[in-house]
Amino acid sequence: IEGLHKHNPQIKIIAVTQLTSTTEEQLHDEQNIQTSMEEAVLNYAVLAQKAGLHGVVCSPLEAKIIQEQCGKSFLKVTPGIRPKNSATHDQKRITTPEDAQKLGSTHIVVGRPITQSDNPVESYHQIKESWLRNG
Repeated sequence: IEGLHKHNPQIKIIAVTQLTSTTEEQLHDEQNIQTSMEEAVLNYAVLAQKAGLHGVVCSPLEAKIIQEQCGKSFLKVTPGIRPKNSATHDQKRITTPEDAQKLGSTHIVVGRPITQSDNPVESYHQIKESWLRNG
């Protein structure tokens, strides 16, 4: 990371906290992590920041607590973004683009609501508009 900062400061390095498809039950039973999801994710974010990373991939539901602990400039890249009334698929910890921004997400990741749409271009523009409208 040190070499990257020195030689190419435009590149941002982020770490993954927990997948947005992970439930708290899976966190406990499958990963043997006995804290709450919020505590586990915040711990990962703090460790990433201490290691010199620029941010984390996290659920939009954890973006606010990460921002409070790590600061506004620490990147919160959030998958699990779904327009209102959209199918959740395998995602468990999700929000709309508007709510993600209100919760402190700095970037959003949108997949199936665009790629599986009958009109992907229109879906992309609608999601982008709802994100920018709140910016």
